[in-house]
Amino acid sequence: MNKAELIEAIVAKTSLSKKDAEAALNATVDAVKDALKAGDKVQLVGFGTFAVKERAARTGLNPRTKEKIQIAATKVPTFTAGKALKDSVQ
Repeated sequence: MNKAELIEAIVAKTSLSKKDAEAALNATVDAVKDALKAGDKVQLVGFGTFAVKERAARTGLNPRTKEKIQIAATKVPTFTAGKALKDSVQ
């Protein structure tokens, strides 16, 4: 499912217009991004948790030259599915 299909699903399940559904989805995504950027978690009970994890610096290997390279530490967004979501998929 892509963004357009998700908007259509929101329209089908609510009384929102397509324009309002798109605005609501964009606002939700932006709010999650802003919270993660600020270092906060976003917990949606019954769905899951969005969080930011830090990856430590490490030594990697360039596959072309077989030369060792240093990979810098970085922050990555993660999603952990909640129990209700896991149960609904099975």
